[in-house]
Amino acid sequence: MNFYENELKALKKAQRFRSRELVDYSLKDFASNDYLGLAHKKELHTQACQALSLNAVHAPKASMLVNGYHKIHKDFEDALCQANGFEAGIVLGSGFNANIAIIEALMRKGDTLFMDELYHASGVLASQIGTINVVLFRHNDMNHLEELLKRSSAKRSLIAVEGIYSMDGDLCAKEVFTLADRYEAMLLVDEAHSSGVVGEQLMGVFDYYDIKVKNNYIKMGTLGKAYGSFGAFILSSLHISEYLLNRAKPIIYATSLSLYDTLLAHNSLNYILSNIATLKEAIALRKSIINEKLGIKVDGLIVPIVYGDNKKVIEIKNELLSLGYAVGAIRQPTVEKAIIRLIARVGESCDDLRTLCEVLARK
Repeated sequence: MNFYENELKALKKAQRFRSRELVDYSLKDFASNDYLGLAHKKELHTQACQALSLNAVHAPKASMLVNGYHKIHKDFEDALCQANGFEAGIVLGSGFNANIAIIEALMRKGDTLFMDELYHASGVLASQIGTINVVLFRHNDMNHLEELLKRSSAKRSLIAVEGIYSMDGDLCAKEVFTLADRYEAMLLVDEAHSSGVVGEQLMGVFDYYDIKVKNNYIKMGTLGKAYGSFGAFILSSLHISEYLLNRAKPIIYATSLSLYDTLLAHNSLNYILSNIATLKEAIALRKSIINEKLGIKVDGLIVPIVYGDNKKVIEIKNELLSLGYAVGAIRQPTVEKAIIRLIARVGESCDDLRTLCEVLARK
């Protein structure tokens, strides 16, 4: 009994059918979000394993509100707070869960969520839970956002933006911090794709824009991208952190983040902070290659190349695979128009990046 046969046929006809493919480590990886190549640094893995072997247990065993909150978690949370200037931190299972935790818990009756129209799918899903009042504003359009805030009679307001948008690759507007302050709104910045990539200390857009952290600001980031691990963190005031610990279901009811992943991410944070100049130079060089070869200026390391044809981006992806390069072919509904999504990872050489860009420039 094939309950969804017609739906699957329709997806295939529209060139929108998805399937998993086993990763091929022989390919040059310009598709993953391992921006700094830290997922390949064996010394970080070795350090995490050595530290874990000295611990009484190797798994958290429970929710962090039962007895699954370990010193390994606290040490990393404290390090993140110190590096980013926040009062309190919570680590949890994934960025997807973090967005659901924040939005579903903070938005109560009479509140309004103002969300950038290109915000991540996890935030969109969270906004559809229960009876959350959500208002979308045009992407990075601060005039539109201010119009909506002016007209709002919400009890509490939460603005949700991404530090660097996952598909367009552009930075959030600096003015969003000013608007949050002016209208006494909470501001959630999803730094999944900006933490570890931009800023004087490579800590993300708060760092990049030199923003002084205030009690209405919330920073969410993932550990499975620039940090080369798995999981996520939420940084905020102590007040908001305590509220999330008491109301956010993905924090309360889920087993706490694995001890290995926490240690690995902590080691990655230390690595980034110890190699800022070298990493910034490597990032800048890759951005200059993208500009030179493709004529595209990027804010981070995400390079969207618009083709607008689902079939064509799959063909290009497959052709590049035959040449030894992995890139992303992103189709509707994830993006409005089909794109090749190239990640100018520090983990791959500049020579390979140049060659790949030269091939793409001919498409």
